[in-house]
Amino acid sequence: MSDLGDFFRQNLAQTSDAPIGLEISRAEGSWLVASDGRRYLDFIAGIGVCALGHGHPEVLAAIGEQARRHLHVMVYGEYVIESQVMLARRLTELLPRPLERVYFTNSGAEAIECALKVARKFTGRAGFVAFDGAYHGDTMGALALAGNRAMREPFGALPGPVRHLPFGDEGALAKIDSTIAAVVVEPVQAEGGVRIPEAGFIRALRERCDRAGAMLIFDEVLTGFGRTGKLFALEHFGVVPDIVVMAKALGGGLPLGALCGRDELLGTLSHDPPLGHITTFGGHPLSCAAGLAALNVIVRERLYERAATIGKEIVRRLLAMRAPEIAAVRGLGMLVGIEFRDAALARRFVAATLARGVVLNWTLNADNVVRLAPVLTIMPDEVDFALSAMEKALDAIRR
Repeated sequence: MSDLGDFFRQNLAQTSDAPIGLEISRAEGSWLVASDGRRYLDFIAGIGVCALGHGHPEVLAAIGEQARRHLHVMVYGEYVIESQVMLARRLTELLPRPLERVYFTNSGAEAIECALKVARKFTGRAGFVAFDGAYHGDTMGALALAGNRAMREPFGALPGPVRHLPFGDEGALAKIDSTIAAVVVEPVQAEGGVRIPEAGFIRALRERCDRAGAMLIFDEVLTGFGRTGKLFALEHFGVVPDIVVMAKALGGGLPLGALCGRDELLGTLSHDPPLGHITTFGGHPLSCAAGLAALNVIVRERLYERAATIGKEIVRRLLAMRAPEIAAVRGLGMLVGIEFRDAALARRFVAATLARGVVLNWTLNADNVVRLAPVLTIMPDEVDFALSAMEKALDAIRR
């Protein structure tokens, strides 16, 4: 191992007992290049961040132009910063009414925290509803929403109260009552194993929130920006939430989160007290410039339509493999889950595929499900390479 690899293990806090440990020297398009020269196809797009792949020229140009103008100058919401304003305006043009006001944060988890604060302040209620299998981030408030008890319990008493309901069960929605400030839901559960609800469930959820006077918060951190075959996953269901939370691909490869909602909701942050949620680096000019450039490419090239077509082809070809180790394949756009018979098979498959030059990962709340989320600009020959590697990996784990 190189000195850099040694320093990685000695000086960086590790988040697993066996980190992948790829030593990346550069990245280009759909590919990661390791320090030993080996190339790996990034079939998870940096866990959804790099929707346009690595090093897209329009994104790099926007970063360079903004860097020459200025970097950080003042906390978001006080100065008029062009890249922030124009990204906020573009988002509100693309989202359905009445989603008209944007607040930028550093990350998806911070945007969830801010949305929870808005819900409590606006409704005067304390409770929240989330769903089994949910993942909304790892700060204390976001973690309280997590649908995996094993992820919550080691951290003791978390903010609440939070009521967890079964995902996709319309009958359980009656438990959303007048004590609930907001319901937080992913339109597709990514870390829950790529679980795709029926449209009727999401519509019933909107109706129940309306009857109970609870806010409906969509977590589109992973599903936004073309990932599911629509620009935003909410378009699949014909439902407009009160707040949409975004991150990952929002920043074009740089750190950025946001929430977007009605003016009367986000306006609660500006009074009684003022500065109700502040963030030093949220909406950093460099991140907003990169995000605006990336968003313009996604929309101009209609990459969400491409994601719908390629995603269906990936699912079709995986099913055609007829692998006995695979229990199910689910997908919406280029968000695909391969459900294995057990978690051990999933882990062996991920390792065997990595050994053949393709990066995959399993999901946090369903460790028998492997998630695929390639870059939206992936080329057909790269899809062929990935599927060939996966088929060879399946053969390998049978031996």
